[in-house]
Amino acid sequence: MAKVQADKRVIYCIWIFTAVVYALVIILHELPQADSVPGFVKFLPALNALFNGTCFFLLIGSLMAIKNKMVSTHQKLNTAAMVISVLFLLSYVLNHYFSGDTSYGGDMKGLFYFILITHILLAGISLPFILLAYYRGYIGDVAKHKKLVRFTYPLWLYVTFTGVLVFIFLSPYYGS
Repeated sequence: MAKVQADKRVIYCIWIFTAVVYALVIILHELPQADSVPGFVKFLPALNALFNGTCFFLLIGSLMAIKNKMVSTHQKLNTAAMVISVLFLLSYVLNHYFSGDTSYGGDMKGLFYFILITHILLAGISLPFILLAYYRGYIGDVAKHKKLVRFTYPLWLYVTFTGVLVFIFLSPYYGS
């Protein structure tokens, strides 16, 4: 019974964390821009792209590891992807607090907005399920982990890849 209670608490915390992240992202877009911007902030968009790209390759490596029955490597790569995702989130919040949004001024607006909108929507939708899948894997509930990962993994992979694409599209407009 204690295990079931602990499981419910963790799941409850995952949903609370998700709600806090959603609220934080919404609030970030409503806050007035900071009066002064520290110099390091100009490097945050590239750092965010690096985090996304690294996470993308960690996820590919994780899939390859589990396909080759390298469970320990799979777990380590997933943990690294989770840590990098947390660092990304912190960097994203810091960047948007100081810099706000960057507008795209290129000719490929349709493609850019398709990528951006799907990136944002799928990032939001996948967040609690990524956390739940990680938790299920962490506690050794392989059946539930596999069930969640079937749809969560491709979403997370797409979000990390399109995060890099968004940076590439916006890179000429940072600081403008």
